Amino acid sequence: MTSRFKAVIPARYASTRFPGKPLQPICGKAMIIHVCERAVDSGAEQVVVATDDHRIIDTVEAAGFQAVMTHADHKSGTDRIAEVAESKNWSDDTIIVNIQGDEPLVAATDIQSLISTLQSQSKADVATLSTTIINSDELTDTNIVKVVTNQHGYALYFSRATIPWDRDGFSHTTQLSSIQHQRHLGLYAYRAGFLKRFVTMQAAPIELLEKLEQLRILWNAEPIIVTSVQSAPAPGVDTPEDLIRVEQILLNKKQSGSRL
Repeated sequence: MTSRFKAVIPARYASTRFPGKPLQPICGKAMIIHVCERAVDSGAEQVVVATDDHRIIDTVEAAGFQAVMTHADHKSGTDRIAEVAESKNWSDDTIIVNIQGDEPLVAATDIQSLISTLQSQSKADVATLSTTIINSDELTDTNIVKVVTNQHGYALYFSRATIPWDRDGFSHTTQLSSIQHQRHLGLYAYRAGFLKRFVTMQAAPIELLEKLEQLRILWNAEPIIVTSVQSAPAPGVDTPEDLIRVEQILLNKKQSGSRL
């Protein structure tokens, strides 16, 4: 049985690429409500939407969920979640899962695997997920983040580059090698005490170079435990075209009677 945990969903209205994205309708309800429902399905004892806009608060509360107003100048969703944890006075050992507000197809089973992984050890206060890359095109796609772990499952590095690099196998063409390359899935769980430390950390040089916030954690010698899941990454919503694709997936699942 999955341990007790909170789910916090950072959802900004003022997205530069897609303003108002959390409120865009999918199958007759706002996208942010789909994400809240996935969090409930995962077994979260409390679901909180952390936002910067009253329109999102109104929509979330009208659907029976909890939302809180956070500062508009947060640089990341992690900072926004840290504010929620502090305002709620959650204890340092409280487990919080970060579910992005544009991931309406996030699988409840993946969230449960994440929580179980964090609870199964005490070395790391941060856990995240990966999945095996099965398409060679993903190896060189800089939009797909790769992760390498040590033998115990703790992250060594995250990169947009192809890691690990098969010196001999990739000498002529970048094809899948005997080593299972891992794609990072951007779902995180933290202990609340870690979030207090995170907000005091300065952005790391490697973080700024790769544009990967999780590298700040490694730069500050904080371990991250990674667990691999079998499921392929569900598509998120970055563009209006993505909305159409996600809606069709949900309609197909509804017609087939399957669950996320």
